[in-house]
Amino acid sequence: MNLRIKLITFKFLIPFFLFCFGQNWALAQQGGIYTQSDVFHPVRGQQGMVASQEARATQIGLDILKKGGNAIDAAVGVSFALAVTLPRAGNIAGGGFMLVHLGKTGQTISIDYREMAPLAASFDMYLNEGEDVDKKLSQLSHKSAGVPGTVAGMAYVLKEYGTLSLKEVIAPAIRLAEEGIIVNEDIEYTLNKGKKRLQQWPETARIYYKPDGSVYSVGERMVFKDLAWSLNEIAEKGPSAFYEGAIAQKLVADMKKHGGLITMEDLKKYRIAIREPVQGTYRGHEIIGMPPPSSGGIHIIQMLNILEAFPLGDIGPNSANSLHLIAESMKLAFADRSKYLGDPDWWDIPIKGLISKNYATELRAMINRDRVTPSKMVNPEDPDPYESDETTHISVMDQFGNVVSSTTTLNFSFGSGIVVPGTGMLLNDEMDNFAAKPGVPNSYGLLGGQANAIQPTKRPLSSMSPMILLKDGKPFLATGSPGGPRLINAILQVIINVIDHRMNIAEATNARRIHHQWKPDKLRVEKGFNPDTWRLLEEKGHQVRVTNSLGSTQSILKTEEGFNGSSDPRRSGALTLGY
Repeated sequence: MNLRIKLITFKFLIPFFLFCFGQNWALAQQGGIYTQSDVFHPVRGQQGMVASQEARATQIGLDILKKGGNAIDAAVGVSFALAVTLPRAGNIAGGGFMLVHLGKTGQTISIDYREMAPLAASFDMYLNEGEDVDKKLSQLSHKSAGVPGTVAGMAYVLKEYGTLSLKEVIAPAIRLAEEGIIVNEDIEYTLNKGKKRLQQWPETARIYYKPDGSVYSVGERMVFKDLAWSLNEIAEKGPSAFYEGAIAQKLVADMKKHGGLITMEDLKKYRIAIREPVQGTYRGHEIIGMPPPSSGGIHIIQMLNILEAFPLGDIGPNSANSLHLIAESMKLAFADRSKYLGDPDWWDIPIKGLISKNYATELRAMINRDRVTPSKMVNPEDPDPYESDETTHISVMDQFGNVVSSTTTLNFSFGSGIVVPGTGMLLNDEMDNFAAKPGVPNSYGLLGGQANAIQPTKRPLSSMSPMILLKDGKPFLATGSPGGPRLINAILQVIINVIDHRMNIAEATNARRIHHQWKPDKLRVEKGFNPDTWRLLEEKGHQVRVTNSLGSTQSILKTEEGFNGSSDPRRSGALTLGY
């Protein structure tokens, strides 16, 4: 090979490897800690592992494991740290879902710490005089906030299943907020992108931007004194500080000032919900997901049930034929989502029917292996009778067999964009996840029906889908992702890549993804697919649309040799660490 060819080859390989490695490639192996090296080889560890969207938070989780804490202690520590280091999604005034698998008993618990609609909420609260949804009111106002559940959820799971005190696990987050964090590319980029929206609120502008309104640059330090105060109040006084004490008083005062709905009564009445996980099987593996008001657990099991009869491993990873089958199963599941899913405390959901193998057989019969079934021809079917984009995910496993898979969010990037004065905390805008007007798509293009209509104390439907897989009754895989409805399909494809295509977790994470959500009738594919694959999909009738990235999974796989983990390079700043 002559010198000119070598130089040209090197020129084109550099961008490829930089994309593949993400930011983790530059992190050196230190002190027995294994760090992400490349897209082909997972992070390895023997005694414990933490995967999250932000490197400093991951390090805090690993430190907790190394000092003797368990997976639950580490997950709670990471969650509070993300409120400081990943403000666009980490939070103390948001909510989420958590699955906890206990090594000692083999039990898996699902904790719903999703936000609740305030008592003053009403089904038509976001409709204007023309009966249209007022997007600004439902997404970017004090009325867009649901009653937060993160603090209650973290306090509960730590008390019930952790080994350390709330004060111990929050201490690193307090220190980060007091001393400040060094701005990375992700924070600089998101603050630039959200500048117009965020700076309309004086308190938000004061905390997240310089006095002259400019954005903090990479390498500069941002200090969060007010958030440190809030975290310290929670550490010293427990969740009562948030739901009844000084933090609650500041939150309610700001609500009154700006016409928000959350009152002291709302905060005092907030409760987490302990729910029965949804469970299925796929090629000898037990699939455990979050039940409603998460839609992801049901629909990932539903799609796997449909696909189980197809020999995906033989058809090949990311071939046009396998992608066609996966896309058609996505379409069928998302159609059911629009009709059946909501808060189970308010709506009868046919869970057993939706995840049954028999129902999957009926749905599978609708799939033509050679041709697309148009979305207008796909309607929510009738399962067995009723029996009753900005998110972040954490996966943790420890040497005792404990596993945590937790997904939390403020909904939009930085939530509503509103910081409650004196607290440093960003408000969620989760009320937009309700069907403000049944039959009208929400901000993610998802259709919702009466099952997800607004009602006081109701929890909005969510795509968040923390997942735990077992093999022979033992932990096998913990995974989850941000990305609105796209996260459901990102997780599905990680599972298929690991089980059907026998990829290691790094390969499974980095493989290109697709997304279909029934309506609009478009198949989104990530950049990087072979153009011939697009052409073959189009020949089958798919309306292919190229997109930048789909999801950002944080995954840990347990093997006979130990823990293997991988943080998705699709979003910068993520990190998996093991020891």
